[in-house]
Amino acid sequence: MSTAAATSALHRQGGTRAGLVLADLVPASRARDVALVAGGAVLTGIAAQLAIPVPGSPVPVTGQTFAALLVGTALGARRGLLALALYAMAGAAGVPWFAEGGSGIGMPSFGYVLGMLLAAVVVGSLARRGADRSVWRTAGTMLLGSAVIYAVGVPYLALATGMSASAAIAAGLTPFLIGDALKAALAMGLLPTAWRFADKR
Repeated sequence: MSTAAATSALHRQGGTRAGLVLADLVPASRARDVALVAGGAVLTGIAAQLAIPVPGSPVPVTGQTFAALLVGTALGARRGLLALALYAMAGAAGVPWFAEGGSGIGMPSFGYVLGMLLAAVVVGSLARRGADRSVWRTAGTMLLGSAVIYAVGVPYLALATGMSASAAIAAGLTPFLIGDALKAALAMGLLPTAWRFADKR
């Protein structure tokens, strides 16, 4: 039995693979990890182009945060952080894959990108403890990850634009709450379903 197969067998407990994230179900190799990190960065960049402007706010509604949280949860803390770091560094260097085709660190919304790095670590660590295996735990994980992103993004927005704290909250948090709830609901369906499918294999 291969090392990967033995590890998978040892971690099976009543059909649930304890201590693993979804990416660990792919046979382990350096090439796998490189592909997952690069793929996570690209997925986030593509999702960021699904953008809807918010009147009165320099921050649009995008699929970026959902992709970042999905990447962190599926890849785990280390690979998720690397994927989001690659996304952030490439965008800062000029790759036009931030929201609405933006790039560079001068954007008022760049703080949300930084928040995604920290959020990927948080949700990835929770996923390794099984937080993406059930509907309600997945919802809590996604909402916590979103809160981490806002905890960095909203203060950065205030500093970058000179907004007051209340104005930054009104422009950079309040308009996105309904969308975050919908994203959490989508994750509630996707991630536990993926684990149920994996456990049947």
